[in-house]
Formats: sequence, structure tokens, C-alpha cells
Amino acid sequence: MKELKERILRDGKCFGGGILKVDNFINHLMDPILMRKMAKELVRRFSDHQINKVMTIEASGIAPAIMVGDYLNVPVLFAKKRTPSTMENMLVTEVFSFTKNQSYSVCVSGDYLTSNDRILFIDDFLANGNAAKGILDLVEQAGATLEGMGFLIEKGFQSGGEQLRRMGIHIESLAIIDNLDNCTITLR
Repeated sequence: MKELKERILRDGKCFGGGILKVDNFINHLMDPILMRKMAKELVRRFSDHQINKVMTIEASGIAPAIMVGDYLNVPVLFAKKRTPSTMENMLVTEVFSFTKNQSYSVCVSGDYLTSNDRILFIDDFLANGNAAKGILDLVEQAGATLEGMGFLIEKGFQSGGEQLRRMGIHIESLAIIDNLDNCTITLR
């Protein structure tokens, strides 16, 4: 997506260790006009799928997921990183965060993720694919169907996208970063 790529090059900041900071327009201070355009593009790319629910993991995936859910006119379910004491019929999995360098449990209620669901997972980043694999585990636990996974930005130099595509999952990324060496952003 041309507009997102231009914005990454203009406003993204690169840090050592393969970190791309886009918190000034995607995941802290958000540009709702760009978010709306990205959601519209993701909906277009998954238009041949029968989706009845959008899923994400808190917190950075919530904004694009809600926008996609709004365009699709379907509910949005986000996996929680903390286990609420009031949640019933809980489905739980472990996810390792590349950015935070720690593992955490994520959960959803089995009342909201069921075998009748056809899921589109939306997130801000795809790197090593750990969040995506966690969602895949939750979807499988519920007996739901994963229709696809959409990402705003994919780090093409990390293994997540390749692994998920080899699993036969329909993956769409609006911008793919090929390299962040020497803190220079190289887009595909």
C-alpha cells in the first residue's frame, strides 16, 4: 500500500535489533484517516472469504481490527494479555513477545470464539509470527475456522510470514520491510 509505505519512510524510526517504531501514526498516536484506508485495503484483499468475526491481540491490533470489523459489519474479539477473574469458559495460549522479550498468556472466552466462527486475524506487525501462532492456537481450541491474517507491516527479514504461508494461511501485509540494517528502512 503506497500511502503506508511513504508514511513509514517519512515518519518511521529505526532502532537496533530490527525494531521499527511507528508509534507516531499507528500504535500510540494514531492517524485515523490512514487507519481507515488500511482497513479498507485489508477488507478488499480478503473479499473472497466468508468472515463472521475479526480477532486481534491487545493492544496495538485493536484499532485496525475495529476498523476492519466496521467495514465487514462483524464483531471484533481481542485476546486479552491478562486473565480476568470474571472470564468464563476460558481458552488460553502462550505467546512470546519479540518487542518485550517475554512470554505471556493470552485468553479469550470460549463463549465468544466458537466452532461457528470464521476468523480474520488483524494485527499491526508480523515479525516472528508468535502472536499469529497464538491466535491460531486459540482458533483451533475453539474449533473455529481461520480465514486469513492481515497485517499493517510485515518484517520480511524475520521468519513469521514465511512460516505462516508454508502452513497454507492466507497472509496479507500492506507493507513489507526487507531490511532495517544500519537503521535504514528498506521496503519491498
